[in-house]
Amino acid sequence: MVLEMIRKENDIKKLNDEQLCELAGEIRHFLINKISQTGGHLASNLGVVELTMALHLTLNFPQDKLIWDVGHQSYTHKLLTGRKDGFDKLRKYGGMSGFPKRKESDCDAFDTGHSSTSISAGLGYVAARELSGENHNVVSVIGDGSLTGGMAYEALNNASRLKSNFIIVLNDNNMSISENVGGMSKYLNGLRTAQAYTDIKRGVEDTLRKIPGQGSRILNQLRKTKSGIKQLFVPGMFFEDMDITYLGPVDGHDIHKLLKVFHEAKRVDHAVLVHVITQKGKGYPPAEENPARFHGTVPFDIKTGEPKESGGTDSYTQVFAKVLTDIGKKDEKVVAITAAMEDGTGLASFARHFPQRFFDVGIAEEHAMTFAAGLAAGGMKPVFAVYSSFLQRAYDQTLHDVCLQNLPVVIAVDRAGLVGSDGETHQGVFDLSYLSTIPNMTVISPKNRWEMADMVRFAVDFQYPIALRYPRGEAYEGMKEFRAPIEYGKGEVLYEEEDIAVIFVGHMAELSEKVRNKLKETGYSCSLINARFVKPLDTRLLETLAKDHSLFVTIEENVLTGGFGEQVMDYVFRAALDVRVRNIGISDDYVEHGNVELLRKEVGLDCDTIVKQVIADYLMIKG
Repeated sequence: MVLEMIRKENDIKKLNDEQLCELAGEIRHFLINKISQTGGHLASNLGVVELTMALHLTLNFPQDKLIWDVGHQSYTHKLLTGRKDGFDKLRKYGGMSGFPKRKESDCDAFDTGHSSTSISAGLGYVAARELSGENHNVVSVIGDGSLTGGMAYEALNNASRLKSNFIIVLNDNNMSISENVGGMSKYLNGLRTAQAYTDIKRGVEDTLRKIPGQGSRILNQLRKTKSGIKQLFVPGMFFEDMDITYLGPVDGHDIHKLLKVFHEAKRVDHAVLVHVITQKGKGYPPAEENPARFHGTVPFDIKTGEPKESGGTDSYTQVFAKVLTDIGKKDEKVVAITAAMEDGTGLASFARHFPQRFFDVGIAEEHAMTFAAGLAAGGMKPVFAVYSSFLQRAYDQTLHDVCLQNLPVVIAVDRAGLVGSDGETHQGVFDLSYLSTIPNMTVISPKNRWEMADMVRFAVDFQYPIALRYPRGEAYEGMKEFRAPIEYGKGEVLYEEEDIAVIFVGHMAELSEKVRNKLKETGYSCSLINARFVKPLDTRLLETLAKDHSLFVTIEENVLTGGFGEQVMDYVFRAALDVRVRNIGISDDYVEHGNVELLRKEVGLDCDTIVKQVIADYLMIKG
């Protein structure tokens, strides 16, 4: 196998043309086999095999810096830098990350996980290079989906002023996770079909060079003008108008063409954008036919492409989707918004039923939030479904545009809590803290599937900003017997005893019930309370509980700093309640990738650890 010859970075440069062709096929075969066992990002990685190989043939690692936007397409890069053996534990606890990690390899220039960041990071590297007087290449790879993010344009605006080389590779597969939308997508569609322009440009340049004495001068003059050759054949050349040289489009699966254009790009003395056309999922028919399904996949059967384990119970996302669609049938003012995550957030069903009331704004969470605010101000009932880790990007818009005006926007915070294999960049463990800081914001979280359905209805009917927080995975089906009507700002007492009161947030219901049962088995009396509302805090309930309990135990899958537990502790202190508070949550740290249950044990969110801590606290109180 040719792949066995790749032991470390730059080994690919030892291969001949025939071996390079074999290597591309072997890499695809390797990725399909490994990801079918571990799960991971398949379609995006299959689409950039030749592109990654060409970059590695062009660059010298680790001296040169290669920055992957989002980073989930870096598997081939990891293979070509000697990390083949790490794929057996890809995205598992203690194993190799599915994203670039500087601590994992010197060849990973920048930790990524969110979109639209690579050009900014690359510009930083370029500035550092110039200030240090160094002479290495800096390349940022960004997808066409990521170009819908505003941060990319802020960076392009700065890149236009560069006086030294900086290569931006636009990996254009007409996809982000879902199919791309909007003006930039249409613009790139035009460029993809501009092969006639490329052929004419080459012919014109060749003809001008042949003019004795004057050809080169005329050609250089044409290149300097805003109305040069590109303007004649491709109207509104966006990148060229920003003084960023545009090269392409080029076939992203033809290594020789890629090498030629990359060598040309390295000679440019300012920012240059290389437009590369790739096919997401290339080489594996199921992924070619359904790239969104294989964007991030669970383990699957290679022959059929079907998941090895089919889900049984509906997920929280599916419950949300079904209820919202039902509400949409009765209320024409309900509209839904996604930031390029139609399938992931469950809004595909709503989109099919109400295409005129569904808005995919692309990878643009900041815009999505203010857009929702505008819809609400205009009399609609907007529901913005977004992953917790991506909602972080829209904090300012949530505060300034939604909550300052007290507008009725529903933020459906999906993938809240520990999400597992995607690791630090995707763990949704900060939202309770930052949402709770915003005036006029209400934050709720359901204990099970039935309360999830009730909370979706409650949120849509609510006349003010509200965030509904729920996790990835199957909706809990326990505690079905507890379904008291939702009252604003009121918690739900499930079991009322004395001494110890366990107060949990949302999907910590199952864990908290186990904690209570184990405490009961050990001989301790324990009440169990479903917080329901993280904000506002049910202070009246806390005061009532303090009369018969000496220990409050809060359990949340969120960082402790600024979280629900800290709010409880703060109120207990300010109200001088005679009760001790133990906060159970995630410490001030980033949580790595791995199985969720294993991660919970690692951070102390498992039954045995909590029970041991609770008993120790209670015994200390009793002296």
